[in-house]
Amino acid sequence: MFLSIFDIFKVGIGPSSSHTMGPMTAAARFLDDLRTGREKEPGAGELAALGCSLHGSLAFTGKGHATDRAVILGLSGFEPATLDPDRAEALEADVRRNGQVTPEGLPPLRFVPETDLVFDYDTSLPGHANAMVLRAFDSNGNLFLEETYYSIGGGFVLTARELAAQGQGGAEALHAEKEAEGFRHPFGSAAEMLAMGQASGKTIAQMKWENETALAPRAQVQAGIDMIWAAMDNCINRGLRMDGELPGGLRVKRRAKAIHEQLKAEAGTNQVQPHVVNDWLSVYAMAVNEENAAGGRVVTSPTNGAAGVVPAVLRYYRDHCIGATEDGLRTFLMTAAVIGGLIKNNASISGAEVGCQGEVGSASSMAAAGLCAALGGTNEQIENAAEIALEHHMGMTCDPVGGLVQVPCIERNGLGAIKAVSAASLALRGDGSHFMPLDNCIEAMRQTGLDMDTKYKETSLGGLAVNLPQC
Repeated sequence: MFLSIFDIFKVGIGPSSSHTMGPMTAAARFLDDLRTGREKEPGAGELAALGCSLHGSLAFTGKGHATDRAVILGLSGFEPATLDPDRAEALEADVRRNGQVTPEGLPPLRFVPETDLVFDYDTSLPGHANAMVLRAFDSNGNLFLEETYYSIGGGFVLTARELAAQGQGGAEALHAEKEAEGFRHPFGSAAEMLAMGQASGKTIAQMKWENETALAPRAQVQAGIDMIWAAMDNCINRGLRMDGELPGGLRVKRRAKAIHEQLKAEAGTNQVQPHVVNDWLSVYAMAVNEENAAGGRVVTSPTNGAAGVVPAVLRYYRDHCIGATEDGLRTFLMTAAVIGGLIKNNASISGAEVGCQGEVGSASSMAAAGLCAALGGTNEQIENAAEIALEHHMGMTCDPVGGLVQVPCIERNGLGAIKAVSAASLALRGDGSHFMPLDNCIEAMRQTGLDMDTKYKETSLGGLAVNLPQC
């Protein structure tokens, strides 16, 4: 499955790509089906009401991840990329007060969140840990239309039928399809990527550029990449300006602004320790994830919970690395998107499916590869950097306290950024040869995630989430 850079990096709102952006997108898709007159249930009358049930991780951590708000806004006709986060609270309150949604192109529809939005903790659906069922009813309560959606991480949403169809075919058929569609470098693994690079004499970023420009003109692709970086940079800047407490009840204080002010005050003095660069990396990442926790505008990288790692390392490259260029920023993002696509297609980027190794681990791997490429690394060194970063997040659980993307998620992004830079630096010191191939590491991550107990995969039933300080 070809994943564009614009599939991996998507502008949306916090706090979670799988629990906020995904359900909102699913709700918007359901409305589209209703608008286009998809075949309704036999005997159903006029469309009058909507309902939703959340299952698995969407139920267990949905409150903390604002899944209920996402469904309400999605059924009101809003989508993550265009929703104004500052209006979300008022829009949600209006639906809760009036007990109806008024999406464009449809009649006013009854939707009382207290009764029509069900957190079903007892029923897990087979396709994925993040499951939801959307239903429409006529005025007599008869079923009008029903669809099951799975939010599979990174804001990606599939219906039950689409998820089942995704597993059909094989690598040879997939590559043939991609070649037929005009993709010049249809690699589905890191090994194929390296082989195609050697055969063509092109870098990973150059091959990705040629694949992307099979879909759109180069100027359009470049404008899109620049927009992604601008959104990331703006998110960092806003996070460095804001202070106060984060919402949700844990009373977690924003720290990025204060740390940033300390770092600026120390700059140019004789009080700066060599390791302070780690604090710069951390503060950039924390700024993004504090914005995400507050429901602000972020870029999935590849998820919202891991949205701080790639922007932090990009900002580090631009502001701290010798010889940084605009083209280097684009090379970074193109290369990072390739690694994110390989991980998503061959394992998972969903914390509910494989734990945080699939979120912050994947993000760190992407950032390490991107930085290595921007600093002139060979394809083999880039693959090595990605493997080092992913390998040393192996087995990391997803255990958000209170179901909120705050503790340990915010600091975890800072450490993921630090590991990414270390991985890129180590890879650049070598010639690209190493013991563990990236493909094997990705497969090991997938297997580890499958074996991981469900309570450690975004349910808040284990790990740090149940070992709280005594107050």
